[in-house]
Amino acid sequence: MQPKANRRLSVAPMMDWTDRHCRFFLRLISRRALLYTEMVPTGAIVHGDRARFLAFHPAERPLALQLGGAEPVQLAECAEAAAAAGYDEVNLNVGCPSDRVQHARFGACLMAEPELVGRCVAAMAAASALPVTVKTRTGIDERDSYAELKGFVETVAAAGCRSFTVHARKAWLQGLSPKQNRELPPLDYDRVYRLKEDFRELEIVLNGGVQSLDEAQAHLARVDGVMIGRAAYQNPYVLAEADRRLFGEDPPPPGREAVVRALLPYAAAQCAEGVPVKSIIRHILGLFNGLPGARAWRRHLSEAAHRPGAGPEVIEAALEVVLERLEARGAAA
Repeated sequence: MQPKANRRLSVAPMMDWTDRHCRFFLRLISRRALLYTEMVPTGAIVHGDRARFLAFHPAERPLALQLGGAEPVQLAECAEAAAAAGYDEVNLNVGCPSDRVQHARFGACLMAEPELVGRCVAAMAAASALPVTVKTRTGIDERDSYAELKGFVETVAAAGCRSFTVHARKAWLQGLSPKQNRELPPLDYDRVYRLKEDFRELEIVLNGGVQSLDEAQAHLARVDGVMIGRAAYQNPYVLAEADRRLFGEDPPPPGREAVVRALLPYAAAQCAEGVPVKSIIRHILGLFNGLPGARAWRRHLSEAAHRPGAGPEVIEAALEVVLERLEARGAAA
């Protein structure tokens, strides 16, 4: 039976990172963490190859589709398409500060237009039975007072959104790159905690700077859920204990070797369909971080993935390399 979507722990939507191969891999580590797609602009679905942009492997669920857009009719069409495709949630991006996204008038700049965001949410909710959620920042530019954040949440909640994921940093729309906007504005977890205190009836999920399950558990004493971003990508095995520690499930976490062996049939099937193995390998480089042989694992994968005709045997060979190193050190995978 497919686990029900639960935002107690989720992995953030990350452009160029959380594609379908990454999500399949992460699902082998945690059955319960909610996964998100990369942000998909509404135009890609409405005017582009809908099947391509909405496709996912059933094993990726529970899975949410994140949309970028600000036109209620288009967002409604995309929400309806997401439901038909089998997603478990549809999320509106109100946090991305990139120039390209601002030029299209969506992302973080929408924090300045809460009524428009409310209309978008209402249209999406009317178009499908999927939960409609919003991912936002604590503020933008000089519009970063708590009163403005509270007013934004009040307006959007009145339109039907019951779950907000809040990146605990403001965004500067000019002068900082998207990467700098993920690092330079200071984290303000207290502001997210205050939101939960003021909106007990809403689900408030905290995002930003969370590096471990220990940190996630500490935040969960104050909010309903935690979203982990780069830490889950760069050190994916951080998710291994999530099902037991955060969701109360009994089965022990899979070992790293078991994760790799479970990935091999998927990699073989994808390569048979013409997917370059490097498209899968790039997501698994951090699996053995912190263990003897991690560097050899990364080096073997990085060097072999680009060779002509490379296939899943590259992954299997890299596994044998790291297992030899671990055995020599008396460590386990």
